[in-house]
Amino acid sequence: MGSINMSYLNPKTVTLIGIPGLEHVQFWIGFPFLGVCLVALLGNIFLLIIIPTERRLHQPMYIFLAVLAATDLGLCVAIAPKMLAIFWFGSYSMAFDACLTQLFFIHALQGMESGILLAMAFDRYVAICDPLRHTSILTPLFLVQMVLMVAIRATVLVGILPILLKRLQLFHSVVIVHSYCEHMAVVKLVAEDVHINKSYGLFVAFAILGFDMIFVFISYILIFQAVFRLPQKEARLKAFNTCTAHIAVFLEFYILAFFSFFSHRFGHVSPYVHILLSTIYLLVPPALNPIIYGVKTKEIRMRVAQICILRSDNE
Repeated sequence: MGSINMSYLNPKTVTLIGIPGLEHVQFWIGFPFLGVCLVALLGNIFLLIIIPTERRLHQPMYIFLAVLAATDLGLCVAIAPKMLAIFWFGSYSMAFDACLTQLFFIHALQGMESGILLAMAFDRYVAICDPLRHTSILTPLFLVQMVLMVAIRATVLVGILPILLKRLQLFHSVVIVHSYCEHMAVVKLVAEDVHINKSYGLFVAFAILGFDMIFVFISYILIFQAVFRLPQKEARLKAFNTCTAHIAVFLEFYILAFFSFFSHRFGHVSPYVHILLSTIYLLVPPALNPIIYGVKTKEIRMRVAQICILRSDNE
């Protein structure tokens, strides 16, 4: 009878506890996360304003950057409100269906971000290895098709995760040791056989993140081969300089992604360390991406300066 009393049949709500072991300082931890979110929101909104209005940025790389900015905004909106409500107002309870919805959007947007980074790597590959055909290959129709493929892949593959969770009925706990609804954190609550859920979760991770990472690496191997074949040092530096922003964004995304992924499944790190790092992984790249591209792109810097000057003149 004791085990039955500790089980939950078709729970309607779950409880998110935030960061275990740091509950007494969660209120203060919320402020730097809020700062990161505000930087991400402001930076990506600037990108979504500047790229459509600046004709010199109507190129495949910056169109993909605009899609990446929209994805990053979605991630911030999906994570930050509930997380900050937990930290500041003790709003721990969440409807189970709302938890599954948050889980879907977080992982689907992660998958879209990974796919867009692959599309950006393909753009750099064509621009450097086959520059004469760049505009004929990356046509507006092709760009739309690539973005749609990325979105559909993430939506379909990730969409099955909450469906598989919804079919499960018996849970040994409704307390999620996390600051947001993450797939494995929810799976660990289940008191039934979850081999299918775990196996499919691994499949999705490798089908999206693993696949994209492999082909980004292949793209850059071919890019570096082409760059080092250039006869002049100045030409090599100029070609490499067009890739540095994407390389920086790619590395920060995948290094944090795989550390978070493997530590949650196979590692023995403290729960609060994993949760802090997984939250940093989701919130820091959206804040850094517009900064990296803003620093490396003259047109973006100029437009930001113009907007700030106009605003100060109006005041």
